[in-house]
Amino acid sequence: MDVNIFGFMPALLPVALSPGASFTLVMNSALAGGNKGLFRTLTGTALGIYTHAFFIGLGITAVLISSPAAFAVLKVTGTVYLLWLGAMLIRSGITVNSGGVSGARHSVTLKEAWLANVLNPKAILFYLTVVSQFAGAKGGVSNYLILASVHIVVMSIWLFAITQTLIFSAKKTNPLMLKKYVNIVGGMMLIAFSLHSLIY
Repeated sequence: MDVNIFGFMPALLPVALSPGASFTLVMNSALAGGNKGLFRTLTGTALGIYTHAFFIGLGITAVLISSPAAFAVLKVTGTVYLLWLGAMLIRSGITVNSGGVSGARHSVTLKEAWLANVLNPKAILFYLTVVSQFAGAKGGVSNYLILASVHIVVMSIWLFAITQTLIFSAKKTNPLMLKKYVNIVGGMMLIAFSLHSLIY
């Protein structure tokens, strides 16, 4: 296998460590469900990354991108889905009250995390334009899965460290207020990310 893992790392780090849709969903899940919610969202995101690797390895992604109409449908679908998730997070934050009850608290499911990643046009383009440069001359599913595994490990270590800090902070402060602000701000960020993906 001629997969270039060491060359891939400098290209991966800015993407894996920057705030995005997955980052926002993981923060929400860590507050709503603790480590259980965190691992559920990380697992869904990891499955989404493996899905991208599998599709590009089989050539399905290239076919999708070659059709402007199909890619436009994907962008709109992804945008609508992230807008819905963002609205759910904002609604969850607004309904948190001082009595300790969070009406309709939205904890991200594995399926929602997977869909948020799979329907993200930027993730598709990242695997098609960046990851493909390090998958070797012939590419292949196995090479892309190796690079996806590196992506998942780096992302998981980073998000785990950040969420542990967040969970620790929640214990030291008013957890309801922290959940309120994280959910509302996180929902607004998801909406901003989704609209940005649609426009650019």
